[in-house]
Amino acid sequence: MKINYFQRGFNFSQDGPGNRLVYHFQGCNLICPWCANPEGISKDGTLMTGDRVNGTYCEKGAVNGGKIDRTICRSCDKPCVKIPASGIKLSCVSEETESIADYAKSCEPMFFDGGGVTVTGGEPTVQFDALTELFMLLKEKGINTALETNGTHPKLPGLFPLIDYLIIDCKHYDSEKHREICGAGNETILKNIELACEERNRLLVRIPLIGGFNSSADDAVRFAETFEKITNDKCGFEFLMYHEFGKNKYERCGMTYTMTDEAKVGIEEVKLFTEIFNAHSLKTVRT
Repeated sequence: MKINYFQRGFNFSQDGPGNRLVYHFQGCNLICPWCANPEGISKDGTLMTGDRVNGTYCEKGAVNGGKIDRTICRSCDKPCVKIPASGIKLSCVSEETESIADYAKSCEPMFFDGGGVTVTGGEPTVQFDALTELFMLLKEKGINTALETNGTHPKLPGLFPLIDYLIIDCKHYDSEKHREICGAGNETILKNIELACEERNRLLVRIPLIGGFNSSADDAVRFAETFEKITNDKCGFEFLMYHEFGKNKYERCGMTYTMTDEAKVGIEEVKLFTEIFNAHSLKTVRT
């Protein structure tokens, strides 16, 4: 079974314990406007432009003034992406699960300090069947597995036996606000977090703090009140500050970056959330 991914590389401790080989799966079912990986949203990959785009390599005439008319590209098999001089590439790479698992096994000497393979996104569960097959192959090879997910897939608990370390993002405690900004409610997310606490030994919940959306003192209290009802001491919480690391990629993907300075938060908000969560007997961590 084939998997589409847009990035792979090693990272230490931020995507699970130890040194880890991290795969970013293509495709996401949410539309979070602060997404740092816009090239990973489309399930079929995104055309990305480089510093210079050479329109002479486009057979359909979709390139004009260094810009791409992507409506023309939809009906094209995109031969330009195979020509480095075109300045155009497709974010998506397709590879068989067996090949990925074999490559991971060859990297095993690099998995120090309890490392292994982490799958993130995009949203990995968009490719649920292929993800399941890959994790089964990795476990057969004795490789530690971690999954970073938005938690929206109703079948996520079925993967719990194959996951050594689970990270679930939760963007808002209010389902309607979650749906309004991110494109889906949080009911399944909270249910999966609750089930993970009941069935697993390790779980990390990450909350991206976005100014004007979920970063006030009242928001911290509401988050804490929500999680103290459904989690236990197996669960840790981490707060991530909004950043613009992916901003420059939006134009390269033919997309508009809509976030404003209002979204920016600082260490003060992280400290506030940490204090309020600790006051509710919720464990906080920094990775």
